[in-house]
Amino acid sequence: MFCAISGVTPEEPVVSKRSGLLFERRLIERHISEYGKCPVTGEPLTMEDIVSVKTNKAVKPRPVQAASIPGMLGLFQNEWDALMLSNFALEQQLHTARQELSHALYQHDAACRVIARVKKERDEARALLAQAERQIPLNAPAGVPVNASVISNGKRAAEEEDLGPGGKRIRPGISAAIIEELTECNAVLSGQRKKRQIPPTLASKESLMSYTQISSHPLHKTNKPGILSVDIHPTKDVIATGGVDTNSIIFDRSSGQILSTLSGHTKKVTCVKFVPRDELFITGSGDKTVRVWRGSENDDYSCLHVLKDHTAEVQAVSVHATHNYFVTASMDATWCFYDITSGMCLSQVQKADDSAGEDGYTSAAFHPDGLILGTGTSGAAVRIWDVKTQTNVATFDGHVGPVTAISFSENGYFLATAARDGVKLWDLRKLKNFRSFSPYEPNTPTNSVEFDHSGAYLAIAGSDIRIYNVGSVKQEWDCINTLPDLSGTDRITSVKFGVDAKYLAVGTMDRNLRFFGLPVAGAEEP
Repeated sequence: MFCAISGVTPEEPVVSKRSGLLFERRLIERHISEYGKCPVTGEPLTMEDIVSVKTNKAVKPRPVQAASIPGMLGLFQNEWDALMLSNFALEQQLHTARQELSHALYQHDAACRVIARVKKERDEARALLAQAERQIPLNAPAGVPVNASVISNGKRAAEEEDLGPGGKRIRPGISAAIIEELTECNAVLSGQRKKRQIPPTLASKESLMSYTQISSHPLHKTNKPGILSVDIHPTKDVIATGGVDTNSIIFDRSSGQILSTLSGHTKKVTCVKFVPRDELFITGSGDKTVRVWRGSENDDYSCLHVLKDHTAEVQAVSVHATHNYFVTASMDATWCFYDITSGMCLSQVQKADDSAGEDGYTSAAFHPDGLILGTGTSGAAVRIWDVKTQTNVATFDGHVGPVTAISFSENGYFLATAARDGVKLWDLRKLKNFRSFSPYEPNTPTNSVEFDHSGAYLAIAGSDIRIYNVGSVKQEWDCINTLPDLSGTDRITSVKFGVDAKYLAVGTMDRNLRFFGLPVAGAEEP
């Protein structure tokens, strides 16, 4: 006889007075306490309707697997395998929990430091304000209350902002002094370039042929994964990333630790750029703003300026060789020339010409000498600008789709541009395309192109990363290495050469910052 619930011989059988069905006592008691009815007939049922049945103890037969030694060994093996898998899963969970705890502790410590600094700045500001209030009455005009004077001056300053016809803001323009500074910088850099030689510390072609992935670091949030931009500090082993999660992260490669997380943008951070002066750092975002940050000795970054001159997503930032100025390019079809120290927009170029319907700008970069600016548009055109006059001096056509990235060679002669159809190389002396690469499938765009600082190598990133040995207009540009296809994890968005091309930093849409270089002896690839 079998239990009506479990289908096996009951250990403590009971019978229902109403239906005559046989049950296991512990099972029927639990069911009655939860539902108050028979599990088979559905009729109301109470424990008073249950009668115990006295039976001989039934000896349960052994399972088939336990009836022989091979079967028992199989059972033991299955149990051992299950135990090992469970132990491995627990170890992985423990490792993940430790990493999350370490990251949380670091964020907590950073937050405490920021709060302490903000409190200190608040106290200093209060002290300065109290001192100013004590001094202002001595110089205030007679008969005018101090507060009214201050408010009146602030209102007048706001009203005196230069506005042109239609309420458009009038920029002060790039002054003659700034043009002279740019021209002097151009002369110095051009003179140095003629005598410039490839540094002996540059990674050799043979080394780049052996590059492989050496580390991977998930930096940004998992709910909005994706690294859209990467930049490397020119004098430190520090990398910056901009993410879909609205944050920018400063990462120390040597220690493998996050130095700072910069929050403030409300949409994705599309471009990041180090300024090798005064620990400055610039970020552009889909929220139409640009932020200028300043770092401190303890790796905290404070926001100096929030620039709101664009009316659409900011797509690119490029710093001038003087390190005193920078340019931003936006989907609103304008690019802005800024003074870094003041955060003032000196010039905002509205259109390339008098034509209507100008395409938005998707990329931008200064020429190494600083008097030429290159911009890529969403309409597949590449425009070359004279920075001193802000005029469009050349336009390169031929791409298909938005121009995703542009990069000038250090020799000043070549420009590499990337789009949906691959990469094109342009000769700036003759203003023509002399070579094209189409390494990927038609539906796989090239998202990044980058010359190294020496101008000896060129990296292209799409579904994989390809490194080329830079040739000339007539010489071949040989592909010396193709790094692993990362399209299975997610598309590659940016690639940057480290100092002396000793490594490559790669950003992908799976939020991982990857490093490629020579494998370290005795180290395991993560």
